[in-house]
Amino acid sequence: MSLENQSTQKPVKFQAELLIKIIIAIIAGIALGLLLSLFSGGMVIAKILMIFNSIFSNFLSFVIPLLIIGLVAPGIGHLGKDAGKLLLITLVMAYAFTFFAGFSTYGAASLIYPYMLDGAVLSVNADTANTIKPYFTIDMPPVMSVTSALILAFVLGFGLAVTKTEKIMDVVDDLRVIINKIISSVIIPLLPFYILTIFMNITFVGEISKVLAVFLKIIILIFILTVILLLIFFSIAGLVAHKNPLTLLKKMMPAYITALGTSSSAATIPVTYESTLSNGVKTSIASFVIPLCATINMPGSMLKIVACSLAVIYTTGMDISFSQYSIFILTLAVAMVAAPGVPGGAIMTALAPLSAILGFSQEVNALMIALYIVMDSFGTATNVTGDGAIAVIIDKIYKHDHHITEDETEA
Repeated sequence: MSLENQSTQKPVKFQAELLIKIIIAIIAGIALGLLLSLFSGGMVIAKILMIFNSIFSNFLSFVIPLLIIGLVAPGIGHLGKDAGKLLLITLVMAYAFTFFAGFSTYGAASLIYPYMLDGAVLSVNADTANTIKPYFTIDMPPVMSVTSALILAFVLGFGLAVTKTEKIMDVVDDLRVIINKIISSVIIPLLPFYILTIFMNITFVGEISKVLAVFLKIIILIFILTVILLLIFFSIAGLVAHKNPLTLLKKMMPAYITALGTSSSAATIPVTYESTLSNGVKTSIASFVIPLCATINMPGSMLKIVACSLAVIYTTGMDISFSQYSIFILTLAVAMVAAPGVPGGAIMTALAPLSAILGFSQEVNALMIALYIVMDSFGTATNVTGDGAIAVIIDKIYKHDHHITEDETEA
């Protein structure tokens, strides 16, 4: 356990530092935008800063297809190893929980947003961003479209899961290492300054008050929805296992609280594991389910992305049909299998379907990243706590198949 704790200290520290940097970037961007709008020379400085904004935005467009292939393909490919009944059931349940979180949030937001966001109008799009035009930029056309990258990643990943071709798997694993290095060494370090320029731009053109009002309302709604979601998950687990759902949920609170502090599913695994055992789950089941679900069970992350993206759609007047948004949810649920291995979480993986399926601009995606990271701990806490509900259900199925009673202890 000590080695595992040592390995998770760096990601936990990294997550905390990133959150602080994002918050500082938002505040600094607003302050700078207000300052530059007060004097005539402010436009010159703003245009200089927007040079970085434009280049970094173009670089993101270039790297997103590579990110999807390098992360999603090996993530799906490795799920095919050691397949069995319990693995299949766990996969189905994890994706069912994630799908449920997406579609239920869609339904709730569709009912609530017309009242909660009534009159709120955001114009954070490419046209608005271009009101401050950089002096120059550098075009970086991607090697393929995001849609093509998603399809290629899925085909390659599922093919590797079936064939288990080690040579090709080694290649995609090496690609994942390269992509992770680009993200950790280039994208993440520069991301706070990129978000600073976004909020400077929004403030300069007079949209910041509207954006902050929407942000606050979404944060409150997301917290309420995560609580409801966990009550539903543990009600299902309690019904299956014939246990009190509130008692089950209460015993998972150490994992929930730890995840609030770490913002990392992987770093919380030791506490999630111990909390799961306290609910009477067999050691062998907990050892199997908890690490696996830390990778594939993402209902909290799905909830946040859906709530945030629908707020953007609603306040910008975008016309997205239910069938189109359903494709987004289904695609995102599979793509997020790579999220725990990416600094910044699921939102980095979500950038591709947000752009390809919903048509979000890079400026809007930057706002999504900022809001997601600010709320990251709540989504992570929901993810890991939901892992405990799945473990209780899998444990009940295992005991039923092997005719083990609750009073029997593990040999």
